[in-house]
Amino acid sequence: MSDGVRHQPGRVNDVLVVPGGGRYTDPTSPGVRRLMADREFLRRLASVDALPVGIRTGVMVLSAAGITRGRHATTHHRAKADLAARGAIVVDARVVDDGDLITGGGVTSGLDVALWLVERFLGARSAQQAEAFLEYERRGTVWRA
Repeated sequence: MSDGVRHQPGRVNDVLVVPGGGRYTDPTSPGVRRLMADREFLRRLASVDALPVGIRTGVMVLSAAGITRGRHATTHHRAKADLAARGAIVVDARVVDDGDLITGGGVTSGLDVALWLVERFLGARSAQQAEAFLEYERRGTVWRA
């Protein structure tokens, strides 16, 4: 982030979630492609003092703002080559926690990201309680830098 603040695991911070949307492979599609082309939006996004969390192709919006450059990240499988071309270190995982950047792959990985945030900030017991309440079991492990 541009302010130099490292968001520490285990400490509750402001979180900014950027979800995916639109047909990423169609450059004329609304959704994330529109945000990726909006220079003023990207400038503001890069300066926000919050933990950036990208889900699916929302990660590509973070990438367009320069937030993923040189960082470990994942995104929807159709956008991984583009993420790598923009300078990210692409990891094949549902959830990637690179310290002060969290990214999730496909649509359902958003649930895994949410549960990881609960665990990271509130502990494993709270995450297990949330899983039970949602009647959802997380898939895979969180890849951590």
